[in-house]
Amino acid sequence: MQARPPQPVPVPEVLAEAALVHRLGQARQVLLTELEKIIVGQHEVLEQLLYAILCRGHCLLEGVPGLAKTVMVQTLGSILHLTFHRIQFTPDLMPADITGTDIIQEDPHTGRRQFEFMPGPLFTNLLLADEINRTPPKTQAALLEAMQERRATCRGRTYELPEPFFVLATQNPIEQEGTYNLPEAQLDRFMFMVKVGYPTQDEEIEILRRTTGDQKVPVSQVFSAAEILQLQRLVRQVPVADHVFEFAVKLVRATRPGPQETPEVTKWLQWGAGPRAGQQLILGGKARALLHGRFHVTTEDLVALAKPVLRHRLICNFAAQAAGLTPDLIVERLVQHTAGATPHA
Repeated sequence: MQARPPQPVPVPEVLAEAALVHRLGQARQVLLTELEKIIVGQHEVLEQLLYAILCRGHCLLEGVPGLAKTVMVQTLGSILHLTFHRIQFTPDLMPADITGTDIIQEDPHTGRRQFEFMPGPLFTNLLLADEINRTPPKTQAALLEAMQERRATCRGRTYELPEPFFVLATQNPIEQEGTYNLPEAQLDRFMFMVKVGYPTQDEEIEILRRTTGDQKVPVSQVFSAAEILQLQRLVRQVPVADHVFEFAVKLVRATRPGPQETPEVTKWLQWGAGPRAGQQLILGGKARALLHGRFHVTTEDLVALAKPVLRHRLICNFAAQAAGLTPDLIVERLVQHTAGATPHA
């Protein structure tokens, strides 16, 4: 007896995901419009924050004081309907101030005393680590497990963090007294290092107009936490062509000093990016494609994200500093070289 060919089975999840992709493509402009009710300018910064959230990534925002980094994160939490906590990092901050601690509680009925865990501000959806480089490495390290494993450990017991969970940290690049540079291992945990620059003259006039009055502008909720989790799963399903994988690998490998095809790297860099950089490039490209209404990744997506992904993973040597070369300039040259060496790039 001849076997019957398999019959197509309707998959409601596929239709739901297609609708979600369509909605996300339309919602991109809505998200940015809501953010721009509070934040003037900084379009590229806002988009990179959205990419990181879709990828379950963390961001390090670097900029001088007064550029609305904190307001930006608070507004993002309101639009996405996420719980939000802020930690002001100081030299005397202890790890328990972040993760929480056990305290002795007495049962009013039995009089029996026992330890009860009191969660710290780490237990939230969106955590703003303000001026993260102002606290010693011991306290900075308290974030490492949370950022990588989405959990926290206290007195030998492990507690899961809520989902979704993001760390958006800020640091001041100009004031170095009383600061502690982030270890390379912790820098690598951040998907993006986002540079927050000065506004243009017209934007600064608009900032003064909005912030010197008494009118408060409400923002609308665009996505819920549950929908963000759906979108994060959807990001992982975006297909990637072989030549895009090849472009990502070649770009990351070109940052590593050694016998490479780019002799400038050995001259300018003391250390390059590891495999995690390639993972973040691909994931970021998937999120960017979805936000632009596409269900496939192009090399242009990777080029657009090369600087925020790589700039904090490159360690320039003295020759680069003496020549006035920054990680961003080096990434630009590496992208040009890689684009010329990769077919279909």
